[in-house]
This record gives sequence, structure tokens and C-alpha cells, in this order.
Amino acid sequence: MIIRTIFILLFSFSVKCSFSQTFYLPINCYDRTEISSIHVTTIGNFGEQRKMRPGIPAHFHTGIDIKRPNPNYGDEPIFAIGEGRVISLRDDGPYAQIIIEHFHKDELFWVEYEHIAGIKVEVGDFVDENTVISRFMNKSELNKYGWQFNHFHFEILKKQPLRTKPRESQPQRFFTTYNLVCYTIDDLNSKYYDPLQFLKELLY
Repeated sequence: MIIRTIFILLFSFSVKCSFSQTFYLPINCYDRTEISSIHVTTIGNFGEQRKMRPGIPAHFHTGIDIKRPNPNYGDEPIFAIGEGRVISLRDDGPYAQIIIEHFHKDELFWVEYEHIAGIKVEVGDFVDENTVISRFMNKSELNKYGWQFNHFHFEILKKQPLRTKPRESQPQRFFTTYNLVCYTIDDLNSKYYDPLQFLKELLY
């Protein structure tokens, strides 16, 4: 137990020391430091109350749903926001997801990208702001899964994601987020940052 704790502390220290403090928007736009370049879907704001649906209780929206920035329905890229390490991914259709661990002001934080396609990274990869990690769904995928996925879900966690056991069908899915279990505002604020507010701090 002591050896494991020392290893975790040393690993966290080495990870923190290796990360820069420069961050950018995750979309392809003229100025990736201009927060106004991000446009959120009508019901995609942080903290929106989502109604109960079959198998899922009512909960608060844990991130923002970012609109496609350009009329590119083939390979519209999604970037990592800065230097970090991929710690989990899943690639099962409309719920495909990447989680990246970052460091800022002596604190680790985690960014999740969901409803994505064309994943280009693997767990353990180190990325930076120039790394294209995936893309928005193309027209074929939107026709298959539904045009409600014509965005990607972006969230920033202040609390480490929940560990999950990889399955044979998803061997790189080591973590999951709290995106369906924030039932109160206190739950939400204890686990998540408001992405737009947090990005403003990172970018300026």
C-alpha cells in the first residue's frame, strides 16, 4: 500500500511537471483563444435541468454542447485544449468519448469529449493543443444515429472521473464521468466547472 501511494504521488508529480499552462479552444476556428467562437446548442448549456427519460432520472447537464463551427460534414476536427494525457476512451457509436487529464495552477482537471467520431488517439497518449483527437460526426453518421448529435458534449471535471472496469468490447474505457448522476446543483458544482467560465480563465 505504501509503495503504491508513493508511486501515485511520484507519477502525479511527473505528470504535473510535464504539462504546460497554455490552452486553446477545442474547435477549428480563426482564433482558438477567442471564447466567443464557441456556440452552444439551444438546450446545451451548463446546468440545464434534463427531464427524466426511460432508465435515466432527471439530472443537471454537466457540460456544454458545442455546435459544429464550420459547414464541414466530412472531417470537422476536434482538438485537445492543451497538453495532457489520454486516460480513457470508448468508441461505441454516438456515445463515443475521450477523457484527457490536464494540469493548471497546481491542480489536475479532466476534460471529456462525447458524441464524437473518428477517434485518433489511444489511452496513454500525450496530446497538446495541436493534436486532433477526433472529429464531429459526418453526414452518414448523423443519418444513422440522429441529427440531435450534430454537436459534441464538452465537460470539465474538478473531481477525478469514476474508475470503471474495461470490457472486451471497450478495452480502453478505464473511466466514466458523472454526467447522468448530478441530481442537485450541489452535486454538479462539487464535481464540475462551468466550461465556458473555466475556459475564459484558461485563455486569458
